[in-house]
Amino acid sequence: MNKGQLVEHIAESAGISKKEALAALDALTSTVTSQLAKGGDVTLVGFGTFGVKKRAARIGRNPRTGAELKIAAATLPAFKAGASLKKAVNN
Repeated sequence: MNKGQLVEHIAESAGISKKEALAALDALTSTVTSQLAKGGDVTLVGFGTFGVKKRAARIGRNPRTGAELKIAAATLPAFKAGASLKKAVNN
């Protein structure tokens, strides 16, 4: 499902226009993005938690040449599924 299909489904499910559904989806994604950029979490009970994880710097290897590479530390977005979502996917 792509963004357009998601907007269409939200509009039909909620009984709102596609324009309103797009605005709601954009508001959700921008809010989650800005909260994660601040280092915070967003929890939707039953659905899951969006958060950030820190990955330490490390030494890697180029598989072709075997040369060592320095891989910088990074902060990455993460998602942990909630119990209701896990149950729905497994049934």
